[in-house]
Amino acid sequence: QVQLVESGGGLVQAGGSLRLSCAASGRTFSRYGMGWFRQAPGKEREFVAAINWIGSDISYADAVKGRFTISRDNALHTVYLQMNSLKPEDAAVYYCASPVQLYYAGRTPEDYSYWGQGTQVTVSS
Repeated sequence: QVQLVESGGGLVQAGGSLRLSCAASGRTFSRYGMGWFRQAPGKEREFVAAINWIGSDISYADAVKGRFTISRDNALHTVYLQMNSLKPEDAAVYYCASPVQLYYAGRTPEDYSYWGQGTQVTVSS
C-alpha cells in the first residue's frame, strides 16, 4: 500500500521560506515521478511542480516558477519542495502525489493515483 506523508508546513511571513518534505513508501520510489499540488479554500486543487523519476525533467506552475524548487532523494524515498519568497496567495494545503504510470510526472490531478494527507502553509502579509 502506497503511503505519502508530507511535513514542513507552517506559518511564515510574506517573503519568507519553507521546505516541504514528502516521504513515500509502498512502491519502488525511484521508478516514479512525483508531484506537488495545492488547494486553497474555495478553490480547485492546482498543480505546483512535478519531477520525473530521476530528476531530469522538472516542471512548475507559472505562479511559482523562479521561487519554488522541487527535488528528490531516491535513497531516502523523499521529494522536497523548497518555497522561497512566499506570498499570501501561496497559502494553501499542499499535497504530494504519486502518479499512475512509471517514470513520468504530469501536471493534472488525473495523472496521479496516490495522495498524501496534506500540509498547511499559511503566509501572513
